Amino acid sequence: MGDRWHIEVDRSVCIGSAQCVHHAPDGFHLDTARQSHPADPETDAHEKILAAAESCPVEAIVITVLGSGEPVFPPEE
Repeated sequence: MGDRWHIEVDRSVCIGSAQCVHHAPDGFHLDTARQSHPADPETDAHEKILAAAESCPVEAIVITVLGSGEPVFPPEE
């Protein structure tokens, strides 16, 4: 992939399903309120991070290309 990504979790939407942690255990963690947080909000592009975002049942995870802000997930329609 080669890009660097900016990862955000909308905690007002997050339901704590932990699917992100399941798919990318090094990329996300849950706090004591079961809200997801990226382990590092600026990270190298990685299939596991993308799989985590795609698996979120409420699409609380937003991935953009670092610097340009180009959307990675959810994709523009």
